[in-house]
Amino acid sequence: MDNSGRRRRNAIKLVGVAAATTTLLAMAGCSSSSTGTATDGDVTIEFAQWWEPELGDGEFRGLMDQFEQENPGIKVDLVSGPYASTKEQLFAGAASGTMPDVVGLDGAWVSDFANQGVIADLSQLMSDAGYDDSQLASQIQVDGSTYMIPVVNFVYPMFTNDGILSQAGVSAPPSTRTEFADAAKKISALGGDVSGWVLPLSLEAPNGVQNDVMSWVWASGGSMLNDGQPDLTNSDVESATDYIQQLWEDGVIAPGSFTMKEQDKVEEFTNGRVGMMIDSLAHINLIRESNPDLQFSISAIPAEDGFSGERGIPYASWGIGVAENSEHKDAAFKLVQFLMSTDVNSELSTMAKAFPGNTESVPTFVEDDELFKTAFEIYKDGYPANEFTGLPVAEELMRQFGTQFQSALDGQQSMSDALSKTQDEWTSEF
Repeated sequence: MDNSGRRRRNAIKLVGVAAATTTLLAMAGCSSSSTGTATDGDVTIEFAQWWEPELGDGEFRGLMDQFEQENPGIKVDLVSGPYASTKEQLFAGAASGTMPDVVGLDGAWVSDFANQGVIADLSQLMSDAGYDDSQLASQIQVDGSTYMIPVVNFVYPMFTNDGILSQAGVSAPPSTRTEFADAAKKISALGGDVSGWVLPLSLEAPNGVQNDVMSWVWASGGSMLNDGQPDLTNSDVESATDYIQQLWEDGVIAPGSFTMKEQDKVEEFTNGRVGMMIDSLAHINLIRESNPDLQFSISAIPAEDGFSGERGIPYASWGIGVAENSEHKDAAFKLVQFLMSTDVNSELSTMAKAFPGNTESVPTFVEDDELFKTAFEIYKDGYPANEFTGLPVAEELMRQFGTQFQSALDGQQSMSDALSKTQDEWTSEF
């Protein structure tokens, strides 16, 4: 990829695919009515999401109260539940045409919803409202139109155990692939049960492909797609997977990778059995609570030697969209604008301990905690990168990749063959 292709992605573009499976469309269950009108004549919009339960203490309702004060005549009815329940409700609502006006979205749902025509074209709503989208950190697009805006982002940088690195004679977290490989070898040479790096590749929960494998591609500005289509045999992907295979052959990766899940790698790191891992900032407090004596640092995922462009940093988002069946799209989009405004987005990202979807917003926790401050600098210096966001059957794509990748690491086939076979499998899914 040339340098121009490595600039910050302001929009993650995806090519449209087939509608959701018949099973998902046939999901039973009650769903909310699409919209309503309060008895006093105010417009009432429903907002379905899993965010309020995760924030707790009425914080999110407080933001809705602020919105209502600033937008007389619009009331917000929060439809809140756990992530799994929200997902089930939205898929049922998609099938019956009764989605709530505003919806919290996972990027993995966007492609199917957009191609079913159940979520609105936000590009058109932004245009109708005269909305300036220049401050949006990213947009999730299908066929050139935006259908989801990431409101807050949970990023995945590199975690390093300060004590282990010091013991191994590594003075600072590695910033290049060569430095990382050298550090991993030195850590592993300490002996005992300590390994340089941890790599979860469970096929049951295959998100390690996204967070721990493809992250090496994105960290050097690379891509696994070309015009929204699978492109797994390009030099960026080949370079990253060959690099990981070499780490595997060097014996610096913690044992048990093929069955290890994300929570397992966090446990390995927390208990001092690995020196380095790629992980979500959401686990910082968990690590601190589990092992208060552990000293660790945050840094950018190492890039290819000599790379000087912006680094992609893996992320997961609370995304937002508007239902196509909403009778009050103008009011619904006003709520989107409110949540993406500089001050409100700063407040929400502070509540969530996440990074803002508005490039001008700054969460207050980055001023109070050195690790979060460092991570925020990494975030601002790079761009949010997760090309699985919005792809069809994203989890199955990860599982297909993981199956072939494991086979290559196990010596059953070459890495080149693994990528070619996965390329064919992915192409059939698009």
